[in-house]
Amino acid sequence: MADATAVAAAASSQDPATGLAAVVSLRALLESLEELQVRNARDQGWSWQQIADGLSVSRQAVHKKYRRSGVV
Repeated sequence: MADATAVAAAASSQDPATGLAAVVSLRALLESLEELQVRNARDQGWSWQQIADGLSVSRQAVHKKYRRSGVV
């Protein structure tokens, strides 16, 4: 599933195969968007603590997740 509107509609499908496939697509989209915004924040000089606060997670969690993937 690629189109965000179609994925959102499929997420409420009565067919479990369709609904679960939509969940997988939405999860991938979420991860991609989160990484994009973490990169944007770091590029603009945000601290790991500011990013963590924005994501409602601990500084350690966000730092561990994104430091590993090369987000500086």
